[in-house]
Amino acid sequence: MTGIVPEYAHLRPMLQRDRASAALGMVIERDEPGQSVVRMLVRDDMLNGFAIAHGGLVFALADTAFAIACNEDDRVTVAAGADITFLKATRAGQTLTATAVRRIRSGRTGLYDVTVTDETGDVVAEFRGRSMATSRTVT
Repeated sequence: MTGIVPEYAHLRPMLQRDRASAALGMVIERDEPGQSVVRMLVRDDMLNGFAIAHGGLVFALADTAFAIACNEDDRVTVAAGADITFLKATRAGQTLTATAVRRIRSGRTGLYDVTVTDETGDVVAEFRGRSMATSRTVT
């Protein structure tokens, strides 16, 4: 399925087509070159077998913030790699916020840090993403 995700219609094209982030209920609060803020409510269907937020979904939130921050111009920029450190468990009903910032961008590569916090401001995870700009342009 292609096309614009209705709740993302006011956003730039890359985000308008991001069905995965929309399906997870992510809300984009800031979209600026080199930085972003994305929020997500942890739902019951996002919990693992220990009734805590599934790490893959915390990673997905951080990865979305990273993708927004590193797509700074008309070049399609993708992840070359990323890693995450989980620091605090979260549960259904909590709101997670991922804040991404550019550390450095040189030529086709970049390095971005994303901090994921809960609604109290406690750090839940730290994510570091490495980007690679491609020769394709955003359409």
